[in-house]
Amino acid sequence: QVQLVESGGGLVQPGGSLRLSCAASGSIFSVYAMGWYRQAPGKQRELVAAITSGGSTNYADSVKGRFTISRDNAKNTVYLQMNSLKPEDTAVYYCNANIELVSGAGYDYWGQGTQVTVSS
Repeated sequence: QVQLVESGGGLVQPGGSLRLSCAASGSIFSVYAMGWYRQAPGKQRELVAAITSGGSTNYADSVKGRFTISRDNAKNTVYLQMNSLKPEDTAVYYCNANIELVSGAGYDYWGQGTQVTVSS
């Protein structure tokens, strides 16, 4: 009923930038909190950044000052601008959204993941 489609990952050199996008579509009544998580090989999935429907944000300490999360509520889309990328940012990045369906039910949804590799 709902899909989260991510885009924008890829290979970038240390110090470079990437912008991730995630668009939610389907039988959506309202989208509440949205966020980005990442999972590196052999590690647990961790929160990178989150944003409420009102625009309040929260960041992992490791990305503060380098990453910026934003959203376009009209498009049900969340973005992650990643600057000054480091090799330790290499991971699969997943979009997450808390969505209320037109049926009234509410669920957490995940995107399929997009690979970000920071390497020279």
